Amino acid sequence: MVHPAVTRLSALIGEPGTPGDSVDWDELARTTGLRLPADYRDFVALYGGGELDEYLGVSTPPVDGSPYGDLLDALDFDPRQEPTAPTGTAPEDLEKGRLLPFAGSANGDVVFWLCDTRDPDGWDVVVFRRQHRYGEAAWVRFAAGFGDFLAGTLDGTLPNPFGDSGFTRTPHTYRHWRRPL
Repeated sequence: MVHPAVTRLSALIGEPGTPGDSVDWDELARTTGLRLPADYRDFVALYGGGELDEYLGVSTPPVDGSPYGDLLDALDFDPRQEPTAPTGTAPEDLEKGRLLPFAGSANGDVVFWLCDTRDPDGWDVVVFRRQHRYGEAAWVRFAAGFGDFLAGTLDGTLPNPFGDSGFTRTPHTYRHWRRPL
């Protein structure tokens, strides 16, 4: 059964046009200590690495041939170690948190998981907005996981976290890396 957040996301972006990516999640956890959220694992299995609306690239763990298989490249903390404390909500707290980027926009915005709990299904999403208006925070935290964040951003139930209009055109589409242009 697919995670409910991925079902919600699928209703917005349509069925996958190609098979997703195959990742050995148990092997990944064994070799790196990193466990990833269930909704993300289901998304990768269904959709794989690629681009949402030709705007937001979604990374995966290494997959042969995939230009999106770079998720582990930015892992700069040891997932085997307990998080020391929950991360505060101030921008300087977010910037220093245990962050793992999983997506990036065409304008240089970066979407992270805030990995401040042992349970990956409890990780919030944090966005670094490369371009933001004067007086606005560059770092924005959402009390949502991977699937609910993407679906909420697409359907407008969450505010647009990006430095530009992103995701304003419909219908929304997802293009897997194996699918030709």
